[in-house]
Amino acid sequence: MLTWKELISLSKKGNLKPERRVERTDAEWRLQLSEEQFRITRQKGTEAPHSGALCSMYDEGQYHCICCDSPLFDSTIKFESGSGWPSFTQPIQKNAIKYDKDVSFGMIRIEAMCNTCDAHLGHVFPDGPEPSGLRYCINSESMKIADRS
Repeated sequence: MLTWKELISLSKKGNLKPERRVERTDAEWRLQLSEEQFRITRQKGTEAPHSGALCSMYDEGQYHCICCDSPLFDSTIKFESGSGWPSFTQPIQKNAIKYDKDVSFGMIRIEAMCNTCDAHLGHVFPDGPEPSGLRYCINSESMKIADRS
């Protein structure tokens, strides 16, 4: 189980190696993504709180990256944080997420990105439920839910 201390270390010293890499040009991403998906995932945007379709969805399944279809989170670790964005306590596997220290907007936080394609997903905060204490605050537009079947 990842901890805040480990995420800080990964954001400073380097991330775990992904299973695979997907790299495309901005033009190629624009052909694949909606304008809003592109703005969020490729330009590090944020959707308005409580606006995302996945915010209040608790169906069983895995949440995959909208850009490269890599598995990111499982519905069993999703929780209602009251933040207005889908929230998770851990990634589906340790190397699914890439971490980068983000000091924008006068805050210290950790940016969460898809480790396969570098899509911006959201941020991680140390105010989640036990046992990890982590809250992965993720944009709905950066993910899609895949059925378990």
